[in-house]
Amino acid sequence: MDTLVTTTHAPAPTAASAALRRLYFVRFAFAAVWAALLFATADTLGPLSATLLVIYPLFDVACAVVDVRSAAADGGPVRNLYLNIALSSLTTVGLALAATSGIPAVLRVWGAWAVTAGLVQLVVGVARRRMGGQWAMIASGGISTLAGASFAAQAGGADASLKSLAGYAFLGGVFFLVSALRLGRAAKSA
Repeated sequence: MDTLVTTTHAPAPTAASAALRRLYFVRFAFAAVWAALLFATADTLGPLSATLLVIYPLFDVACAVVDVRSAAADGGPVRNLYLNIALSSLTTVGLALAATSGIPAVLRVWGAWAVTAGLVQLVVGVARRRMGGQWAMIASGGISTLAGASFAAQAGGADASLKSLAGYAFLGGVFFLVSALRLGRAAKSA
């Protein structure tokens, strides 16, 4: 039986750890800038906010591809990263379509993505826990799952807003920053 969880015994700091740390810093910077731009344009679903919405999962795909390459080169788990690439690719298409229907549709698609991608992030974080710095990724995956459910609920209310997505992305970026810093500490202590 093929399972979704792939566990490996990742060695202490390696080239993959250094690559992951750099990737996490880039993800933090992107999330911070993206969140600020979305927050500034979140009152309406116009061309700029719709473009931002589509760019976010595309960036996630690019990051997952980089992550797969470094993890595969180091013999780390990659199956769930491929799942993340598929989910984010589908979300890109879903958000492009949802943006033509309004904010509630966007929140539903984003919410479904947050739930599924959060679960994948949780599994990947657990599989990488021996690398160090992964507790923030594990927590982020769990929080993403809960946030996704709240986005879906918010879509049905009168207060549907894109601002909550900006806050979600920024918080996710902070978790990437914490993980990057923790990976640096793990490398120094090894």
